[in-house]
Amino acid sequence: MRILIAGLVGLLFGLFGAAEAQDGSVFKILKLEGHHVRWQVPRDGQPRVITYQLAAGAVEFSRARNCRKITKLDELIAGSQIDAGTVRTELAAAFAMWEAAANITFHEVPEGTRADILIGAQSEPEGWAFADVFYDIGSSEPYKPISRALVCLNPLRRWKVGFDGDLKKYDLRYTFAHEIGHAIGLDHPGGGDQIMGYRYEEHFRTLQPGDIRGAVALYGEARNAGLPQIHTDPAQTRAPGYSVRRFAKRWGTRGFTARSP
Repeated sequence: MRILIAGLVGLLFGLFGAAEAQDGSVFKILKLEGHHVRWQVPRDGQPRVITYQLAAGAVEFSRARNCRKITKLDELIAGSQIDAGTVRTELAAAFAMWEAAANITFHEVPEGTRADILIGAQSEPEGWAFADVFYDIGSSEPYKPISRALVCLNPLRRWKVGFDGDLKKYDLRYTFAHEIGHAIGLDHPGGGDQIMGYRYEEHFRTLQPGDIRGAVALYGEARNAGLPQIHTDPAQTRAPGYSVRRFAKRWGTRGFTARSP
């Protein structure tokens, strides 16, 4: 029997087990109805392959709380004047962060193929960005296997590439990375200073130590273990005249809520 837990970038606090280090590298494993969850890990030590796909049209998930109806990202692209190629580049960079952090890899699959993670725009816009996580409650595994995840962005919000201190617009790469973190089994840690933190911050644009420790706790170390660095054009990171200051804004206010299948 499959259970759906609707997760999102909501306001959650708390810390999982011994997940806090002296250097502040905190993380929290997603726990749904008392069960820790993650994608099932191959027993031979090979990377867990997780497939993803951009929604090609309208699709509905009646049991989802946050991404019940999603569609193509076209409206988001048009409203924020970001071309489709750039959206794909930012999404690929977000996936690459997690690949560099842990023993997982992400492959895009073509239309008509069922993907593990489906990404699209909200058909009923609300908030900023959300994720839903489905898992198999009947499994005997200590970590219940995630069976599917959804990521949806509000197309009526304004999105951007890079930081400029304007919190009326969210950076796509940061947002994708945060939502992918939920989709692979990470929750908001007890504090900020991580991409998985409960605040959107224009302070860092790569995974932080807690994000990495959390991914490694779930999937093991990456083959090329080390702090992932995604190199970008500095012009995409800070706009001209941008001063190095700390900006923060909460993602949202809803939390994870159980739904029956």
